[in-house]
Amino acid sequence: MLHHLSLGVRDLALSGAFYDAALGALGFRRVFDGPRSIGYGLVDGQDLLLLNLDPAASPPGPGFHLAFAAPSRTAVDAFHAAALRIGGRDNGPPGLRPHYGPDYYAAFLIDPDGHRVEAVIHSTPAG
Repeated sequence: MLHHLSLGVRDLALSGAFYDAALGALGFRRVFDGPRSIGYGLVDGQDLLLLNLDPAASPPGPGFHLAFAAPSRTAVDAFHAAALRIGGRDNGPPGLRPHYGPDYYAAFLIDPDGHRVEAVIHSTPAG
């Protein structure tokens, strides 16, 4: 359905460091690196998330967030810890969210520009 999603960021280097850490913990990497943008995904040249430098960037309003699929609960934990070390703000520590489903395990963060992001997996601890 989606080809890619773009986020405006005020400091490309800081946001790049944040997403390198957070998305790296989930198995994604930089697949494009330009003077005014950075792309993340799995395959070079095929970015799924694009950061675009814009000094006037601001996050969408309440109710909007991005949820990234995690390969494991350990990856959710690593996503949260790595992003906090780079300046992300906690918006919900790793853990079960039974109000979303019995096996919904997620962590929530706010990036340096105020974008709300989540890593999530639906599985039992062994799954």
